[in-house]
Amino acid sequence: MQKEHNILLGHGSGGRLMHELITEVFIKHFGNEILNDQTDSAILTAGSTEIAFTTDSFVIDPLFFPGGNIGKLAVCGTVNDLAVSGSEPLFLSVSFIIEEGFPVRDLEIITESLAAEAKKAGVLIVTGDTKVVNKSKCDKLFINTAGIGRMKKENLYISKALNLQSGDVIIINGTIGDHGMAVMNARESFNFKTNVESDCASLNHLINEVLDKYPVKFMRDPTRGGVATVLNELVGKTGLGIEISEPDLPVNNGVRAMCEILGFDPLHIANEGKVLIVAGENYGLKILEVLKNNEFGKKSAIIGRIVNDHPGKVVLRNETGGRRIVDSLTGDQLPRIC
Repeated sequence: MQKEHNILLGHGSGGRLMHELITEVFIKHFGNEILNDQTDSAILTAGSTEIAFTTDSFVIDPLFFPGGNIGKLAVCGTVNDLAVSGSEPLFLSVSFIIEEGFPVRDLEIITESLAAEAKKAGVLIVTGDTKVVNKSKCDKLFINTAGIGRMKKENLYISKALNLQSGDVIIINGTIGDHGMAVMNARESFNFKTNVESDCASLNHLINEVLDKYPVKFMRDPTRGGVATVLNELVGKTGLGIEISEPDLPVNNGVRAMCEILGFDPLHIANEGKVLIVAGENYGLKILEVLKNNEFGKKSAIIGRIVNDHPGKVVLRNETGGRRIVDSLTGDQLPRIC
């Protein structure tokens, strides 16, 4: 941050620059015992009840993409932030910032999609706000949301990664990088002949199926910055190491091909319908079975483990036995991805 005098796109990437911005500007001025945890949702006490509270903003370009649109995305992103914190999502607020001249028909399509996804997730939209700005003062449409969920006491520490140990397994519920590649292909008009669609989905029902049966030590949805950034945040929190297996990473063939052509790493690409779960070794295969019985977990896989070796680092083991360090995303490969 000391080297930068102006905000860069990379400061919104979810990677290293964004972490520095949050730590050196926002936490510096806003810091308190709740905010300092830097979890996807704040865990708050309301009387005798604990709740999860989160907020998010959506500035994706383009507004419509294979597999969804900004309205569906707004619900999924907010619901998932609540769900990976171990809460039951209940209520959302939705606020629109609309550029003058935006087509009413497009707004209605987006709103219909938003409402349908909220119904599917089982959450109520209970408040909101609308602002219209002069033409060229914002890019078509931005959406801001907030969400509230009800916590169960046994899930209070899931987002804090307090009890991880060597041998714990790392599970993901499907292929990585689908959202980022689908949006990029729609935005840049590369015309790749691929069927890649965004994985945009609300995962609260899937997550609840797991939590109802088995204990989970940590969860996070790998959105901006991808799987690599979440895993690096995890080793930073715990001081442990992580090893992941490249042959075990589920990657759609179309995503893999696009990444190879463009020089991207699927581990750094955004997802909007994925959850990373860390659980005790004895529960790994059992959780995998639950996930695979859900429509959003058919391609679930155990991709790695927590280790005592190389503390603070994420190491990828490739098919030939070689190893490389996987770092957090630096800069921003794909701005305005959510």
